[in-house]
Amino acid sequence: MCRSIKTLREPYTSDVTDEDVRAAALQYVRKISGFRAPSARNAEAFDRAVETIAVATQALLNDLHLRPVARDGVTS
Repeated sequence: MCRSIKTLREPYTSDVTDEDVRAAALQYVRKISGFRAPSARNAEAFDRAVETIAVATQALLNDLHLRPVARDGVTS
């Protein structure tokens, strides 16, 4: 599901931006709703869902406790 959503945590990626988080949230909402672009009637709910999921995603990333990754890519 949502294969176009990339992993947003270390060591898979670094320097995650707000745009990265929003793009992942948008892809998730598109997949779940079945809409690439919602009708005007559904736009507010769609946008609200994207924002809610982006906030939840950022909170998750902030709260994760990860093992340090060595420069050679091996976890310690």
